[in-house]
Amino acid sequence: MTTSVSTPASLKDRVFNLVPPAMIAMVLLFWAYAPKAVTDYPWTLIVTSSAIVIIVLLLEFVHERHQGWRMNRQEFFTDLFYVVLSATVIAWLSKTLAEDPLLAAKAAMGLSTQWMAQVPWLVQVLMVIVILEFGQYWMHRLMHNVTPFWLTHAPHHHLTQLNAAKGAVGNPIELFLISLSVLALFDFDITALFAGLNTLNVISTFAHANVKSDPPIWYSFFFTTIRHHSLHHSTDYEATRCNYGNSLILLDRIFGTYREGEGVLVGQDERRRLSIWEQTVFPFVPLIERIKARRSVEPAPPPTRVSGAPASDGGPAAA
Repeated sequence: MTTSVSTPASLKDRVFNLVPPAMIAMVLLFWAYAPKAVTDYPWTLIVTSSAIVIIVLLLEFVHERHQGWRMNRQEFFTDLFYVVLSATVIAWLSKTLAEDPLLAAKAAMGLSTQWMAQVPWLVQVLMVIVILEFGQYWMHRLMHNVTPFWLTHAPHHHLTQLNAAKGAVGNPIELFLISLSVLALFDFDITALFAGLNTLNVISTFAHANVKSDPPIWYSFFFTTIRHHSLHHSTDYEATRCNYGNSLILLDRIFGTYREGEGVLVGQDERRRLSIWEQTVFPFVPLIERIKARRSVEPAPPPTRVSGAPASDGGPAAA
């Protein structure tokens, strides 16, 4: 019987294991103590969100997890397309079709959560995280268990590698659905709201990143890591039906969908990579194929007989 001996982690490994919680601490400190002129600037959240992804992408070059996930030109421009799409079109649709109507309904019903101003700032941040993640957990779980929703989500599982920008890659319908939340119903302090969103951004970015970082057990008990999420992206579809928490793996532990393990090979359908166009039309492919199949088996219409002309006997046409 062979006994395996674990290799002690190098100093570099130990440092990188602490990077995710350190980045969360930096995010919280920024939103708690940055000047009001900075936190009130409309573009600050976009700048901080972009900075988080860029920093983690750079860390992939410093301490890579898997060579097979290494960024290349094709992946870079595909990811860039989806990051821009999510920040523009999807964000606008989410605000116009979901957030604004929710605010209008809230005003019409006279709902108010002004009491939120009395809640400690860190508790507000925690509430933002839990409320948003709770909805995303159940939406994500729905997408893996109901066929029409799976068709929108499946393109995200055709990814053949993971990196820091991959959380934004997917079918536009899925990106819209996963962006929905009820946060607009609560009058959070704006800095607490943005701190919560950036904290989720840090966690989910590292959960997709090709960074060799295995945070401490106290972190991975609550928050999703690349180990949890790479298993969710594994090539076996049944194995993907676990670890639904985009950022809060704690919800999987609570609702019985947590699974231990790690994936290296990721993707579906024999790891076939989808183009942007294929990802866009993917939910409609079964319908398109059914229509084509129906047309191919429909009998051809009988020949039209001209009035007064003799019926055709199947022979060659008269000259």
